[in-house]
Amino acid sequence: MAEAADFQGTSPSPARRWLRRSGALLAGAPLLAGLLQLPLSTPSQAAEKASVADATGSSGPIDVSLDSLNPSTPTDGDTITVSGSVTNTGKQAVTDGHVGIRVGPSLNTRSAIDTVAKRTSFQPGLDPLEVGGKYVAKVSKLGAGSSQHFSISVPVKDLDLGSDGVYQLGVSLTGRTTAQPWDQVLGIERTFLPWQPSGADTRTKTTYLWPLISTVHLTAETGSDAQQTPVFKNDDLAKEISPGGRLDQLLSLGSQLEVTWVLDPDLLASVDAMRGGYRIQQEDGTTVEGRNQAVANAWLDKLEKTVRDQDVVALPFADPDLASLAHRGKDVTGSLSHLKDATAVAADTVETIVHVKPSTEFAWPADGAVDPSIVKVATSAGADKVIARSDSLRETGGLSYTPSAARPIGGGTTAVVADERLSTAFQGDMLKADASTLAVQKFLAQSLMINLQEPKDARSIVVAPQRMPTASQAQSMAEALRTLQQGNWSESQGLTDAAKAKPDPGATTKVPPASSYPSALRNRELPRAAFERIQETQAKLDKFRMILTDESRVVTPFGLAIDRGMSASWRGRPTEAAAFRQGVETYLDGLMGLVHLIKKSDAKLSGRSATIPVTVQNNLVQGVGHLVLRLTSQQPTRLKIRNGPYDEQPIQVAGEHSQSVKFTTSTKANGPVQVVAQLYTEDGQPYGDPVPFEVKVTEITSTVMLVIGGGVLLLVLAGFRMYTQRKRAAARQAEEDAETSPEAGGESKDTDGTVDTDTTEHSEAGPEQASDSESGADGPEHPSDPTPDTAPESADPSGTGERVDR
Repeated sequence: MAEAADFQGTSPSPARRWLRRSGALLAGAPLLAGLLQLPLSTPSQAAEKASVADATGSSGPIDVSLDSLNPSTPTDGDTITVSGSVTNTGKQAVTDGHVGIRVGPSLNTRSAIDTVAKRTSFQPGLDPLEVGGKYVAKVSKLGAGSSQHFSISVPVKDLDLGSDGVYQLGVSLTGRTTAQPWDQVLGIERTFLPWQPSGADTRTKTTYLWPLISTVHLTAETGSDAQQTPVFKNDDLAKEISPGGRLDQLLSLGSQLEVTWVLDPDLLASVDAMRGGYRIQQEDGTTVEGRNQAVANAWLDKLEKTVRDQDVVALPFADPDLASLAHRGKDVTGSLSHLKDATAVAADTVETIVHVKPSTEFAWPADGAVDPSIVKVATSAGADKVIARSDSLRETGGLSYTPSAARPIGGGTTAVVADERLSTAFQGDMLKADASTLAVQKFLAQSLMINLQEPKDARSIVVAPQRMPTASQAQSMAEALRTLQQGNWSESQGLTDAAKAKPDPGATTKVPPASSYPSALRNRELPRAAFERIQETQAKLDKFRMILTDESRVVTPFGLAIDRGMSASWRGRPTEAAAFRQGVETYLDGLMGLVHLIKKSDAKLSGRSATIPVTVQNNLVQGVGHLVLRLTSQQPTRLKIRNGPYDEQPIQVAGEHSQSVKFTTSTKANGPVQVVAQLYTEDGQPYGDPVPFEVKVTEITSTVMLVIGGGVLLLVLAGFRMYTQRKRAAARQAEEDAETSPEAGGESKDTDGTVDTDTTEHSEAGPEQASDSESGADGPEHPSDPTPDTAPESADPSGTGERVDR
């Protein structure tokens, strides 16, 4: 048992030292004291002053912080220790003060607990009197803006607690200021003291959901390597699962408690992707290698050991926003199919990674708020139990107690209604010790009050806290739950068993109308445009998968990324959500664009027929097929593709290769023709952008052929004339040679060896020879003859014409 405690680390003020010296002097000289007639106050006068001070109802400028209350739920023989601090937020110093404890009376209802918790100032008559005078912490002086610690210990037996119940406990500072130099309550803090020294007749069965849920971290992008290295938006997930991180603390704290684990398979899949090697997106679009594989391995190993043989519930993959689907997305074709897909992969994902078979029969709308459309959507994927909350599915039967959580709501669906007060107990800022202490005590008080309402009836209560508690919130939750599970009025139960509990016949089973859905929650839902974009992305993915030889490399990462775009974690973050969905679609467009037609320049065709090649480029690492390439003439009267306005050919291209396809054409008239090349999937959907180009047709007409034929004929005639002229010249040359020979007397030699030719004959032959020379009709054997003429052009039909390759 502790006596009155002073503030730690403070020294007596001058006034107090003076009083002590005066007291010693008076003790040694009673006669002098009587002569001086010191005006000492009697106990009755002090009590009267305190009563007057209480009547003022002043709370004053003192902030009282209650940092700890130990034990939280005392039993006989315990000593309660209350610790905290007082801070002077006013402008005047406080003197002659003390911190005291006020306990009682017991509260009768859960609403009374709420009422007391809302009070902010001291209220005489409602706030109890201080416990005995020796259980105080004296304050000699507390200057403006200063703060001091206190600690007070009181035996439970001196609190005069009566029967089992919840007692109000207040910690107040009473003192004086310069402006008001009399005793008054200048500040007070209230909390609750659950009192259940012996075991309850019937314990309340309490189910506490322990969620392991995070925001979206993985993108749709993967590496082109065989392992398809995943790419993360950032490395925040590594921080969460590292020692001391939010998810690491949740896992560590939960491993020491009896809870129902609520897992988002996407979180497990993301951490699992990390331990095989991963990369992180940068602002400039590049990626860098992640280095936290060991952290991911350690966290998953710890999770696997922790959830073994535990009650485990798996949400649909990426925790889709059921309310947004019901209110904004169900009318967008295909949206509900994503919920079915997310539910289908949930169990396999959890079982594969942590080797435990989870329950997938529970749906959990945001904050447990339900209406008929939410229930319908939630159960459309196979779930037959909806986790609601009592501030949504409100009691309308005037029950004086809190009913069990399970109740049928029609259509074979069970609503598991979590208690709103217990579920929201730790949603505030739990970083400060006083906030955590108050939350823990209020949680325990509400839990005990539920048991005291109907102490002989066994009831099942469910607590569904916020989806993503902070580390400090998780610590406060764990402290309260640890105390509860060690207490005398509650026992733990899994969610599956809670859902099977016998429903209370007086509990409400009517789902509230859509008009009662909270507007604050509705304003945070995903917009209809989000589901429309998701569906556009899905349509592109369906088209893309048709042409792939190994669709799993694309369908799996993109399918999961589409599910992530519907996550409830995007609530309140519309800009980030839109950016994520846009990023998924943009990346898919980029992959689809790697299979494309190579642009063509304009071409020229001459002749009646020709071939036009078109090239398909595949820059994917895998092959593509099930594509059709169609070449269409916009003016088939001038240019036909094969025998009509268009022609099609099947396409199959290996990874990182290209393929050229040739189309046969025929021309009918000259002029430019617009031609369009377009890829199609086998079901007739256009794939990629069309490639238009112009073909200039220069066909050889019949008139042109006549002109060319006439020219050929002239060449033949000219050749025949040259032949006859050469033959005639050769004959004359032979005659001349015969006449000039010695036998014919046409040529004689002088004695000096010179040749003398007949002058007359030479004169007669000269003009003919000159004429022949000028005509160029020398014989073929003449040294000056050119090489023989080329053969005439073939009269066979022309070929297919010019082969165009652009």
